[in-house]
Amino acid sequence: MILLILKRRKQGSSPFFRNFTCKEIERATGDFSTIIGRGSFGTVYKAQFPDGLVAAVREVRTSCEVQKDTFDRKVQFLGRLHHRHLVPLRGFSAERDRFLIMEYMENGNLKELLHDPLRTPLNWKARLQVAIDVASALDYLQSFCKPPVCNISIKSSKILLDENFVAKLSPFGFLESNGSKMTMAHLQGKNQSSYPQESVVFQYGLLLLELITGQSIKFEGINLIQEYRFIDSMLTMVDPDLGINFDPKELKILLVIARMCIDTEGTLTVSMPCILRYLQGKFDPLSPCGSLTDISINSYVRKSSVLEEKLRSSSESSLEG
Repeated sequence: MILLILKRRKQGSSPFFRNFTCKEIERATGDFSTIIGRGSFGTVYKAQFPDGLVAAVREVRTSCEVQKDTFDRKVQFLGRLHHRHLVPLRGFSAERDRFLIMEYMENGNLKELLHDPLRTPLNWKARLQVAIDVASALDYLQSFCKPPVCNISIKSSKILLDENFVAKLSPFGFLESNGSKMTMAHLQGKNQSSYPQESVVFQYGLLLLELITGQSIKFEGINLIQEYRFIDSMLTMVDPDLGINFDPKELKILLVIARMCIDTEGTLTVSMPCILRYLQGKFDPLSPCGSLTDISINSYVRKSSVLEEKLRSSSESSLEG
């Protein structure tokens, strides 16, 4: 199966995709000394190859037979994804140990840019562009992939930015999402239509809140929503690092979209294609015909126990990464 992928790649538009030897990876990572991250699937290393390729090498642990049997499927699955806002696969290694070689993202992940006090805060324009970039990637995964990829973990730590601050969703945001059962089900080609798109939309709403407030939703999701339940001015929600350097109308639009995403009563339904069009300015979510002109915080935040349960589940599933 991997040989077939390589043959297709040679005929296609991605000449950098290839099979790396373990020796090549050892040299490129300084004998695995360049650690840049850790995850449930293994350690991530920065690699510099002789041909000039700078990559992130992701170890794929094979502690169980299920993971060994599905490595080829992972490579096949990732190898056929092509989108500007997905981190592309550059190659793999399947010798003694298994590795996936991904494009290296110069500016790290969104979590660090939003929450690390030593990093320069993202300005409003950059945050809005991240929202658009991620929505574009999610629209591709849900609307254009066959079968659709709906079980996705949308955490700020899984959103990476390149040297131009273009946001790209790490494939491990959906390879690792919701545990190994769902991951393996997708890699084995099972129908994923039973997994609701709404869960992705809900997570995207939380991401918008994180971009707006600069607060980590991972641990503070429930408190964050409750904290702003009775706030009359949406301006109070804005990350203090932004000061007054943001567009009020754009803020309104993001808040309205976030409200639609986390709606639990079914009165507001929204899909990723619709969200993307809102963000791209192809449709105005503030228009009266959409019945969404009321953007007060009291109506924006729901008090239902269902919302709190969703937030709690989201926080618990995001404890890693």
